[in-house]
Amino acid sequence: MRINAFTDVCLRVAMLLAAAPEGALLTSRVIADGVDTPYTHVSKAIIRLRELEVVEVVRGRFGGVRISAAGRETTVGWLMRRLDTRADLADCETPHGDCPLSGGCGLRAALRRAREAFYAELDGTTISSLAPRRRSGPVPLTLSGLLGNAP
Repeated sequence: MRINAFTDVCLRVAMLLAAAPEGALLTSRVIADGVDTPYTHVSKAIIRLRELEVVEVVRGRFGGVRISAAGRETTVGWLMRRLDTRADLADCETPHGDCPLSGGCGLRAALRRAREAFYAELDGTTISSLAPRRRSGPVPLTLSGLLGNAP
């Protein structure tokens, strides 16, 4: 199964924030650089993650984004269910209208069951368990240091 680009960005943002030191605020630009994604896409992801209460946003000069306590324990399956906006995995349409097999076809139902099994498998995995591990020591000043890639 393939996840959509928006879900991918949201998961990467959540993982990056989960890897940050407890309570650290990161700006949207730092996050965008950290997940190698355009700022506008990251901004949209942060808005959706905030709506789902996975992240907290602090406005102002010294503001930023951090993962919420609930976000750390959010499962990947739960989050993906809320981010996936596709009703069906198969379009079941031809250039001339509805698929002629749709009356007795079980493909849509089978794909829905498969998608739910995919999400159910991810229900045992939390966002924080996927986050890159930080090295111990003082709070790093660089994103690579934040993620444990500092020399």
